[in-house]
Amino acid sequence: MSQNLPSSSRFAKIAALAVLSSAVALTTGCATKRTTSEVVVAPLGIPGGQGAYTGAVIVDNQVGVVNAANNMQAVVYFAFDSSEITAQSASVLNQHASLLSTNPTAEVLIAGHTDERGSREYALGERRAQAARNYLAAQGVAANNIRVISYGEERPAVAGNTEEAYAQNRRAELSY
Repeated sequence: MSQNLPSSSRFAKIAALAVLSSAVALTTGCATKRTTSEVVVAPLGIPGGQGAYTGAVIVDNQVGVVNAANNMQAVVYFAFDSSEITAQSASVLNQHASLLSTNPTAEVLIAGHTDERGSREYALGERRAQAARNYLAAQGVAANNIRVISYGEERPAVAGNTEEAYAQNRRAELSY
């Protein structure tokens, strides 16, 4: 026995099925592509000039290596919106390359930073740390002895929104 439904009833059922299937499709949905990249930014690190680090050991060196590193400049600076190693930065990094080359088991942590105008998504702090790492590796330092971390704008060396403050925050810090 077949039933003949009025056309308005059939239309209502079809409309209800269409709404239900649309609701299911929307709630289960497709994966959406992220519009920004993700950069891992560590919650702890060793800010330059501070000896009160309480987190896990990131690099562990002999006292002689740490003492020698403490007698060297540990910060390299970058121009606005740049991760290019300048001649002045190369001079600083050459000293660190010499220390690391004469101590082949020594490790260094390079922390990249930006001024407050940089964002995590832009990853300029990461690129600055990587640029310093690549420079050291090109000088013969074992790449597996170089750790890189990015703090972005989260750990400014100097507070303020002047060009002088920005310039001091665009940096990479080397820690032993």
